[in-house]
Amino acid sequence: MASRGTLSFLLFLLLVPFVAAIKFTLPPGRVPAPKCIWNAVHTNALVIVTANVGPGPGQRVDIEIIDSTPQRNVYLSKRDIKGETRLAVTAHAEGDIGVCLRNWLSPDVKIVLAQNMSRTIDLDIDIGVDAVDYNAIANQESLSGLETEMRKLEGVVKEIEDELEYLKKREERFATTNLSTNQRVQNFAWFTLFSLIGLGVWQIFHLRAFFKRKYLID
Repeated sequence: MASRGTLSFLLFLLLVPFVAAIKFTLPPGRVPAPKCIWNAVHTNALVIVTANVGPGPGQRVDIEIIDSTPQRNVYLSKRDIKGETRLAVTAHAEGDIGVCLRNWLSPDVKIVLAQNMSRTIDLDIDIGVDAVDYNAIANQESLSGLETEMRKLEGVVKEIEDELEYLKKREERFATTNLSTNQRVQNFAWFTLFSLIGLGVWQIFHLRAFFKRKYLID
């Protein structure tokens, strides 16, 4: 019963479009700090990034797609994007993918003028099934409306299977970690116990030898 409820919940989450849409302003700078939007992805998940950059003279917007690994692997990088830019990448591993933007101020523009300057960014991030253009697939393969919907459902079911497999592996990893931690704690407890016993025995013999030297005991 619990597994059926979990499956229904996952199906509900996956049927809801997994789209991250955000609109913000990006101030310029000589060495601008990146503005990053992060999203969790699974291995081999398709990620479509659509960035619509508003006009702004004397400014250059660069975009970079990276992952959350310590190496900060760069999936894709593009300079001076204008208008609507559409980018596609495939996740190499489980984790987060970040879409980072920087707004560089032109050297010809005085820094005092930058306080009143900015670029408007309209960012859409589609992940997984929502990143697939099923209309293009239907036109290419001459699919009917029902066949197109079945293809979408097939993608949703595949994501549910991947999600369940990911949860299963994560649960196994946590269980292994718990067993390893418990074993280490138990080993440390035994080590502490034997150390205390050994220390107590050593103190007894040391005190006995000391008292014998002082002729306090035979």
